[in-house]
Amino acid sequence: MLEFMMRRIGFSAILLGLVSYALLALSVRGYRVGGWPWPQAYDLAGWGVWTALAGVIAALAALVVAFRKGHGAIIALLGLILALPVAGLGAAFEIAARTTPPINDISTDTEDPPVFWFTVTPTDYPAQNVEPQRSAYPDVRPLDLRVAVEDAFAKALVLVETRGWEVLSADPAENQIEAIARSRVFGFEDEVAVRVTEIETGTRIDMRSRSRLGQIDRGANARRIKAFLADLQSHVTE
Repeated sequence: MLEFMMRRIGFSAILLGLVSYALLALSVRGYRVGGWPWPQAYDLAGWGVWTALAGVIAALAALVVAFRKGHGAIIALLGLILALPVAGLGAAFEIAARTTPPINDISTDTEDPPVFWFTVTPTDYPAQNVEPQRSAYPDVRPLDLRVAVEDAFAKALVLVETRGWEVLSADPAENQIEAIARSRVFGFEDEVAVRVTEIETGTRIDMRSRSRLGQIDRGANARRIKAFLADLQSHVTE
């Protein structure tokens, strides 16, 4: 009887893992293709995460019984393998939300931030973001390069295009690039501005990144800025 229950729990874990993938895929497709509002897509993805968590619990329970019996762990392990990715994604999402400030607009220059001119909502950088940003992301700073403005602008534009961002404006006379970056899973749109300024030692690069949707970004904009500037510095010094 116990072995029969163990097998049923193991198969339930497999089913829950598969359903969690289906719910996540449906939510992504609904937003990207079906025109769903993002809260609806998020809610469905949340159900996928809860389903995956149930699968993890069921798989662990089946594993405990399997180890005691000395056999039958394969089904439980398969259920755990199927359920863990979506459950882990949800856990990482929640941890990021709790460990980053509730802001979604980040700039390397908080006193004179780059201004969006070609985006749908060209609003100013929120003054209330300054202290939370400095506290959470002290390493988000301008990048100084010992190259001419023209060279820095050209390399920055190449890097923007290499990343697959949609370029809205790239006029060297304005010394600024504006683009749209999209998240990997849902394709949420974030607005990016890269400003190139001449200084005595060469060129200063400032960058601003903000999310179009929601009130928090879980650190995504800060990560984007740091990764872009690190890559730009590498390309310039090659």
